[in-house]
Amino acid sequence: MKAKFNISAMWTNYFSSINAIIRASLGVGVVVLFIANYVSNEPVTFFKRLELLAYDARLDWTMPSKIDPRIVIIDIDERTLAVEGRWPLARDKWVQLIKQLFEVYKVKVAGFDVLFTEPDTSSGLSNLEALGQGAFKSSTEFQAKLAELRPQLDYDKRFAEEIKKHAVVLAFSGSNDRRADLDTLELGTLPPPTFTAETFKQPFAVPEMLGYSANLPTLQSNAAATGHIIPTVDIDGVLRRVPIFVKFKDGYYDALSIAVYRTFLDNEPERIILRENEGDGIVRLKSVEFRDKTIIPIDNDGAALIPFRGKNPMFRYISATDVMRGKLTPGELEGKIALIGTTASGLFDLRSTPVNELYPGVEVHANMLSGFMDNNLKRAPSFEGAIKAITILLIGLPLAIALVKLNPVLSTVTVFLTAVLLVAFNMYWWNDNLVLPIAMPLLMIGILYLLNMAYGFFIESRSKRQITGIFGTYVPKELVDEMARNPANYSTKGESRDMTVLFSDVRNFTSISEGLTATELTAMMNAFLTEMTQTIQVQRGTIDKYIGDAIMAFWGAPVKDEKHAEHALLSALAMQKRIKEIGSDFVKRGWPKLEIGVGLNCGVMNVGDMGSTFRRAYTVMGDHVNLASRLESLTKEYGVGILVSENIVNAVPDIVYRELDRVRVKGKQQPIGIYEPVGQKGSVADQVLDEIERFHRALDQYKEQRWDDAERLLVVLAEADPQRKVYRLYVDRIADLRLKPPGKNWDGVFTFNSK
Repeated sequence: MKAKFNISAMWTNYFSSINAIIRASLGVGVVVLFIANYVSNEPVTFFKRLELLAYDARLDWTMPSKIDPRIVIIDIDERTLAVEGRWPLARDKWVQLIKQLFEVYKVKVAGFDVLFTEPDTSSGLSNLEALGQGAFKSSTEFQAKLAELRPQLDYDKRFAEEIKKHAVVLAFSGSNDRRADLDTLELGTLPPPTFTAETFKQPFAVPEMLGYSANLPTLQSNAAATGHIIPTVDIDGVLRRVPIFVKFKDGYYDALSIAVYRTFLDNEPERIILRENEGDGIVRLKSVEFRDKTIIPIDNDGAALIPFRGKNPMFRYISATDVMRGKLTPGELEGKIALIGTTASGLFDLRSTPVNELYPGVEVHANMLSGFMDNNLKRAPSFEGAIKAITILLIGLPLAIALVKLNPVLSTVTVFLTAVLLVAFNMYWWNDNLVLPIAMPLLMIGILYLLNMAYGFFIESRSKRQITGIFGTYVPKELVDEMARNPANYSTKGESRDMTVLFSDVRNFTSISEGLTATELTAMMNAFLTEMTQTIQVQRGTIDKYIGDAIMAFWGAPVKDEKHAEHALLSALAMQKRIKEIGSDFVKRGWPKLEIGVGLNCGVMNVGDMGSTFRRAYTVMGDHVNLASRLESLTKEYGVGILVSENIVNAVPDIVYRELDRVRVKGKQQPIGIYEPVGQKGSVADQVLDEIERFHRALDQYKEQRWDDAERLLVVLAEADPQRKVYRLYVDRIADLRLKPPGKNWDGVFTFNSK
């Protein structure tokens, strides 16, 4: 007798128990939620971040990590500034740079990742012009000489003339600032737009800027092309994409990399391809194409993915001063693209990217150009949302149903093989430059697996693991154990608390680091930070972060501490003591002795998890935090190891303090008293107490403008203790105040205008 194929009976048998029905329903529910997230207009931020991390991982695995010899970066580095002069460089230096690049080294195109928004005044021509119109207006000889010198000293004109001779591409930046007296911020002159809304009779979905910072008209009008340097930063603050066009008013403008590439191709016209209608009524760009078959895919936001070549510099960096001074072989750069940018500290052209948290902005443009030349840019698929939903459906539903009846071993094998096949399929298309979703499907597979396993143990111990995971790297182990006993009392949610914050910094770290190899420096800093961290945690302190050689720590969170100011101050004193104790050991190991400056302040601060799910930072913020940082910087001004605010003095009265000053730090209008803690009362020698008392007397005389009395006492103190910088500081300050008396209403406050 032939058996009948009864689907209904099979289905009933398969889900014969309520447990199977519940597990299958939960699995299907997970699949539905993932699909709903994809089709939603507002997808869950966590999932978006996860997909971005998965993109970064694939990028890291597949980057070629080979230097591209077709592009060089002319670097305005520290050496250039040391040799050629401080920033901004005089325009005659740029003239020299351009002449060398084109006439001696034969580059084909030079692109500037630098703006020239203001006239150059370094030549002194403006001063001579003013004299010619004033005091020497009637001097024929002066006027003749001025006319003779004017062409040489008009650096902007010389620079414009040099730009005109060559294939030089300039840059402009956008601004979304709104001012009370201006609708938009507009500096310099924009180039003509690549196209306008009228070109295609419709606007496009691209980034729009309200204002701009561009180059001087005389420079702009002579450039071969100009492009924007506006990045598209993803929700995690990382730069992965560059807008191919940006919109200002009715015009659409190329990116710098596009402008350079077009110039490299001898002003090759670009062809703009529109996307098919995706049903949402928004017109989008699909790609930009060139006659040389280069295709630049554009995503829904009007941007293209940056084809990073590697983590280390993948382009040859040449110090600009070497170019200016002719230290390269003539013709060495023939036919290459030269991008002029800066890596010098303080010029703020560093970006957070998937390959490096501090990545030179100029190298972003270099990577884009390299990708154009290789025709090797990643792209998202058309109808991306539908493809994502179908992927989830095809993987999720079979898995949700199959796992119900499989034992743990078979479930593990099935899930593992499914994940491997998904990754293999995804990487196949990735190598064909198609970016398909992978994080969400893998996450769904993992969740379905967990739903069908015995995870009760994990739920029971979740609270304790959560506390340990969140705070284990911040606070001492004993505090984590204390928190784990009552996990409901602690969270990373932001709140305001009365706390104390500490900043410390190694003195002369730059010169110290220059004298050590990378291995020695790493070993020394590990030893130093370990010692300081232990000292802080002994006093129940929470390590916030290490910033190079600097340490930020706070007291009063996550565990409340009624004596947070006292514990912080004792920790600061112990840090200074410990740094001296380990000095001899450092010397034995061939390292220099270290000195640190420490700043402390207490008050109401905001504390909590200020970061993202993936890069969280349990930290403190607020004016009191900023003040502590300023105090650490001021330790060098006063020649002391520790500097505390009057808030600390009021909170911890059992310490002997040396009052140093009453100051107004940068960014704050309210003055505050600053003090040096000397030691606990009863442990400070009488001689030291007498010296402090005499200095305080001199300080009172200083505040009363009794300059002579204060100076006599300070000179005596300085002679007795020549190493104490604060005495000499006040002697010098009194000399200045004699020349410029502060007036009767002077409050004795000294204002610092720098950080």
